[in-house]
Amino acid sequence: MEGYEYEYKDRISFSRCDVKRRLSITSLIDAFQDASIFQSEDAGVGIDYLNARNLLWVLNYWEIEIERMPLLCDEVFVGTYPYDFKSFMGYRNFYLKDQEGNYLVKANTTWTMVDTCKMTPVKAPDDIVGAYALGNKLKMTYSSRKILLPDEKECTVAAADTRTVELHHLDTNMHVNNCQYINFALTAAGEDVDIKVLRADYRKQAHLKDKIYPLVYIKGNECTVALNDAEGKPYSVVYFRTGT
Repeated sequence: MEGYEYEYKDRISFSRCDVKRRLSITSLIDAFQDASIFQSEDAGVGIDYLNARNLLWVLNYWEIEIERMPLLCDEVFVGTYPYDFKSFMGYRNFYLKDQEGNYLVKANTTWTMVDTCKMTPVKAPDDIVGAYALGNKLKMTYSSRKILLPDEKECTVAAADTRTVELHHLDTNMHVNNCQYINFALTAAGEDVDIKVLRADYRKQAHLKDKIYPLVYIKGNECTVALNDAEGKPYSVVYFRTGT
């Protein structure tokens, strides 16, 4: 086993840019998710390996700090590595660097290993943990995983359009892809904003034809979006803070 990190070179394509020709938030997250899949597949503990053992890594939480987003045709390095495993939990950093090695984006994630037969957390087996070398935690903010909803008396609250889960929102596990929740939240907020911090707290899974009811809380340059079920219980809560 060689170095602890997985890194690949990328060039920002037009199809992944927002209206300002920057890499979009959702394309950034897609690139990060691809990096973790690439690393696991190359290490021999990828999707087929997990499926054969009725195991699945479930993403619980994103925290992303953005210094600046790369622009159309910029060449960047996308990287990831795990920095800790504890029982059924895994912890993984991601980053985006420019050609000179400067950090453009840093991210932290937490994951749970799940037994897909019982749908309960299970300790990550030694052979899976041993397939990775651990790196040092990136220097960034590490907030509490749970995102609290703001006091409604201290912010503006509005319901956004209801979303119905369609086939293209699903991943190979047949539930809504993690990045899609963030896309739902950004769409509900309805603004083209310069995001500096983004957090996503995943509570439960949404499936095909489920209804999602976004509730948007805005306080200054902070926005929290609860993506709720019909009973008002969140599938996910997404927070972002914009630049000044």
